Amino acid sequence: MKSIRFDHTGGPEVLKLTDIELPPPAAGQVRVKHTVIGVNFIDTYQRSGLYPVPLPSGLGLEAAGAVEALGTNVSGLKIGDRIGYCTGPLGSYAEANNVPADRVVKLPDGVSDEQAAASMLKGMTAQYLLKRTFPVQRGQTVVFHAAAGGVGLIACQWAKHLGAAVIGTVGSGEKVELAKRNGCDHVLNTRSEDWAKRVREITGGEGVPVVYDSVGKDTWNGSLDCLAVRGMLVSFGNASGAVPAFEPGILSAKGSLYLTRPTLFHYTRTREELQQTADDLFAVIASGAVKISINQRFHLADARAAHEALHSRSTTGATVLLP
Repeated sequence: MKSIRFDHTGGPEVLKLTDIELPPPAAGQVRVKHTVIGVNFIDTYQRSGLYPVPLPSGLGLEAAGAVEALGTNVSGLKIGDRIGYCTGPLGSYAEANNVPADRVVKLPDGVSDEQAAASMLKGMTAQYLLKRTFPVQRGQTVVFHAAAGGVGLIACQWAKHLGAAVIGTVGSGEKVELAKRNGCDHVLNTRSEDWAKRVREITGGEGVPVVYDSVGKDTWNGSLDCLAVRGMLVSFGNASGAVPAFEPGILSAKGSLYLTRPTLFHYTRTREELQQTADDLFAVIASGAVKISINQRFHLADARAAHEALHSRSTTGATVLLP
């Protein structure tokens, strides 16, 4: 079968389309024949070496498709079931993958394969951020960076659905209207205005109780500056590079702030947590409260171009690969 592989870390050019033999699924595994593959920023971190993985390696954590084969000791699934996964193992950038049966979720009739592959990792990330890391309450004002990105478009709609006022940030003027159409009450351009000052102005000088930040280095200082006393910075990504080293005392100096660096994997450790998180996401999609925007589609062979598009920060919404 066809698979994207890389044997050393680096830029998008290290990704190569390769023919490999996929062994039969081992005990406790299912083989998923992919119909749609999700592309996520974490893929670029693993490819670049920011998040080290053993090499040589496949890439990709997320895909939707159907059960093609069952290993021994698998119950509750049958060949032909529509399923998806988004927490690995690595190797979704391929025509098929062997996945632990307890890491897949069944897809409901009201959610298409494209919607699932485009939304599981991003949408389940939005779910734990908004409902468990810092549970958003009706009437609160929140800041969500990269509001026009894959996680941002889902999370801003969802936060609005929960009753929050949403301040979104974007990196270009072209993305302002998109963010406004997807839940943002205010949209600030981090490249052309003093956005931290604007957050203070919007909130009457108080600041916000939470900032959700997947940008990293470029927004770190500003995110701290727009938090209210005892506010929380939820740093969950590094799109602009890793956050610089800092003295913990800065958190007390700026208002006894909280900082957390969560990851989806720790919020879906058990089969029950995984399914509950997915079910909550699928329900809000099926209700129409959150719409999934798939704005870039690439063939599997063009994974390099997909990563180049992500790095250019020209993408909006979700990006998928089609095997």
